[in-house]
Amino acid sequence: MSGFPILSALSTADAAGLATFHQVADSALAFDGYAPFNEQALYDLQAGRRTAYLVRMNELVVGASLGGPGEIDLVISPTYRRRGYGRMAAHELAQSEPDGVTAWSHGDHPAARALASELHFVAARTLLEMRKPLLDEATASAPCTDEDISAFRMGIDEPEWVALNALVFAAHPEQGAITEADLAARQAESWFNADDFLILRNADGRMIGYNWLKVDGTIGEIYVVGVHPDAAGRGLGRVLMQAGLHRLADAGCTTASLYVEADSFGPVHLYRTLGFVDHTVDVQYRRLTD
Repeated sequence: MSGFPILSALSTADAAGLATFHQVADSALAFDGYAPFNEQALYDLQAGRRTAYLVRMNELVVGASLGGPGEIDLVISPTYRRRGYGRMAAHELAQSEPDGVTAWSHGDHPAARALASELHFVAARTLLEMRKPLLDEATASAPCTDEDISAFRMGIDEPEWVALNALVFAAHPEQGAITEADLAARQAESWFNADDFLILRNADGRMIGYNWLKVDGTIGEIYVVGVHPDAAGRGLGRVLMQAGLHRLADAGCTTASLYVEADSFGPVHLYRTLGFVDHTVDVQYRRLTD
């Protein structure tokens, strides 16, 4: 097939185009075993912070992409791979963004590594998905602590949690930027259950930690876990993790999963001591600046 792929931007009102965008993503997920766009990118799309594109070759939709601000994501439908469409579309996307733009390679695919080098991108972040089987947690005793672990209170806890999350993840480009509107979008998801959002409070009732769980089938995710910096070094992260694993097992999950930056050595060490092992690797590339 001759010619070059064209990237057509989709408006938020283009329901048919967005449905096709998600169909392309779903086909890649089914083929590759991992999603081509991370959850935060899709929330940003929903909130109008990013733009969806279809990659068209004449009348055919051969791929999908997300652009801006300062980040690009691209996937080619499994049916149309190994024809050069990804390379051509990536060149077009990279030219439209400023130096310093980033792009994720989910699964750390060798072809993505080669394309990143061709486009003068270098690896900037590595994200691990870690998993462990939930064999003994269902019969284990719930962890004990002097602090109180209770469920998230909808309509009450949102401002305090957003402030604490921003403090815990101040250096994290996505997690630390979550707003109350972003939290509300997640609360509207079918998987959200306030009882799976474990909040750790001190004797004064102040929120000092949390373990937000995502129960969606047999794989339960440690969605995000954090401890106030002032309470660090007391083993509360382990207590929250154990409480979360216990609840996931009680919910019928057979496997626990989580995502963590590979260079977060303290958390990675904790997760390994709890029995987690590496499952997949995602790499974020950044284009070198002039």
